[in-house]
Amino acid sequence: MGMLCAVSFNRAGQLYYFDPAGVEVAVGDQVLVPVGDQAEVAEVVWASEWVSDDTDGFEKILGLAGDRDRKRAGVVRRAKARTRVAAKRLIREHGLPMKIVGIDVEVDDSASRVVLATLFFSAPHRVDFRALVRDLAATIDARLDLRQVNPRDEMRLQNAIGSCGRDTCCSTFLADFEPVSLRMARDQDLPVNPMRIAGACGRLMCCLKFEHPLYARYKSNAPDVGSCVSTGEGEGRVVEHRALEDAVVVRLDEDGRRVTCPLASVCSSRAAYDSRG
Repeated sequence: MGMLCAVSFNRAGQLYYFDPAGVEVAVGDQVLVPVGDQAEVAEVVWASEWVSDDTDGFEKILGLAGDRDRKRAGVVRRAKARTRVAAKRLIREHGLPMKIVGIDVEVDDSASRVVLATLFFSAPHRVDFRALVRDLAATIDARLDLRQVNPRDEMRLQNAIGSCGRDTCCSTFLADFEPVSLRMARDQDLPVNPMRIAGACGRLMCCLKFEHPLYARYKSNAPDVGSCVSTGEGEGRVVEHRALEDAVVVRLDEDGRRVTCPLASVCSSRAAYDSRG
């Protein structure tokens, strides 16, 4: 058990959870939180409250933001907006097939000017952006770093919403992308239909990967569809798997009724057992 509070870097943006670490915070307070090797200003959206889960793995709030921190955050916010507007205008002028999906900026110690701007962009193929970098560097007077990202990283940067109606896994808790295959969808009895198993990025949904072990474990213990089994209500044949309920649906031989039975209450018939041996 421990305490957690939620902060956001943008108004109505994604929520991030931190351990208040003894700092008394209220809704609307601006606090310093660790982001990589830097401290960034964020606004408290949910005040500190006790939770039943273990909070040892959560980052700790560094303290309340001071006037200098808020001034620096304002410089960063305005610099990102100026850079985005200038980049979009120059991309149109150069006719480049690319889209800006995220911007990071670094300011000097006095928080008076931008020294480095990193632009993340997506494109259908490799893009020659040398002329764009030259014109953009002259416009914002800072060093530039342009990085092309893949569709999954694009969704992570944009904090997209998944088909489930919640924030995408990649923008909330997934630290690394792992390979996802069609076999995982088949093992979960999902239709191999791109409209059903593709995420907002157009690739196979990441949740297929981290939910797959549950289905694999279930199928290793459950009798096959069509096999004869014994249940508490009589002999029957398995007609459906229900992995999330850890159960199977059995059609009884006696009267044809369909009953849902927990795996623990289902036994393979003697004939099926002998055939396996």
